[in-house]
Order: sequence, then C-alpha cells, then structure tokens
Amino acid sequence: MAITRPKPKTVEEFVGAAPDAGPKRVRKGRKIQISHTIAEDMLGKIDAVAKRTGQSRAAIINLAIYRLVESGV
Repeated sequence: MAITRPKPKTVEEFVGAAPDAGPKRVRKGRKIQISHTIAEDMLGKIDAVAKRTGQSRAAIINLAIYRLVESGV
C-alpha cells in the first residue's frame, strides 16, 4: 500500500510544505538548503561554466548570487 500525502488546499499550504519552508530548514554547515527551479538551457550554461572553471554547479550559482547582491541590483 502506497503512502500518500493529501494535496494542499491553499497556496500557503503548498509553499509551507516545501523542504526549505519554515523552522524545519535543512542546514549544511553554515548554509541553509533551498529549492529552486531553473530553465533547462540556463542550467546547461551553468554546468558548462562549472566544468570550464573546475567548480561545482552550486559554487557557480552561489558566486552569481553573491555578485548580484553585492552589486546592489
């Protein structure tokens, strides 16, 4: 018998059920895990940069976010 969860009735319930929602955050060292959806072609570009620079996908994404936030955009 499969275990199923009831479908959320509201947007708030749906968002609240995300792995990175609320006080049940997943910590990895000093960082907090989040979920994010990205276009497939953009992910391919990120992976290409990661491969070319010898960095991980997560490192490239974190660097891009850091640069955007620090530039004040």
